[in-house]
Amino acid sequence: MFTGIIQAVGTLQQRQRMGGDQRFWIDAGALDLSDVQLGDSIAVSGVCLTVVALQNKRFAVDVSLETVERSILGDLSTGAPVNLEKALRLSDRLGGHLVAGHVDGVGTLLSAQSAGRSQVYRVRAPSELLRYIASKGSITVDGISLTVNAVYDDGFALNLIPHSLAQTTARHWKPGQRLNLEVDLLARYLERLMADGTESALESRLSAASLAAKGYS
Repeated sequence: MFTGIIQAVGTLQQRQRMGGDQRFWIDAGALDLSDVQLGDSIAVSGVCLTVVALQNKRFAVDVSLETVERSILGDLSTGAPVNLEKALRLSDRLGGHLVAGHVDGVGTLLSAQSAGRSQVYRVRAPSELLRYIASKGSITVDGISLTVNAVYDDGFALNLIPHSLAQTTARHWKPGQRLNLEVDLLARYLERLMADGTESALESRLSAASLAAKGYS
């Protein structure tokens, strides 16, 4: 589990083909690897990957064919910057929101424009993900926990402040670029709760009487 607060920007140093899979060697940049062990998870531009080798200031992860096909990792060339975040510890602050590191789909950056010192991005999202995206809700874009500013028929808008731009790969985003998207886990759980068919079923479970019976006041 992750928070979407990027800890460092690394660089893809090498891609090795291993059957249908690939092994990525990543320069960790400013990311502290002193407490990282083989088998630990690191989110690479929003994709939860397992560390399979460590070498000085770089690490290796194996990327399955499914991950390549369902994310932007297959788009990355040698030298590409990547957002990095080590897995959340139970004692850590949750500065962003709960992020699983499981990419739900790939969006496309439609436009970028300045707004004061910030940058406003408009992103096209797959239609099947739009129902999980709400104005002022949370979304993860290339591993970055961000607040949705507005929702449109084909996507959503984001406003990134100078700090976010300086500390992540967002400063390199260009129109036409593909981006990893992970929707808020809470939206998916809510959909699951309502899967039996009606809002009234959910409302009955969350009524004042039912909550009181469980000890809530």
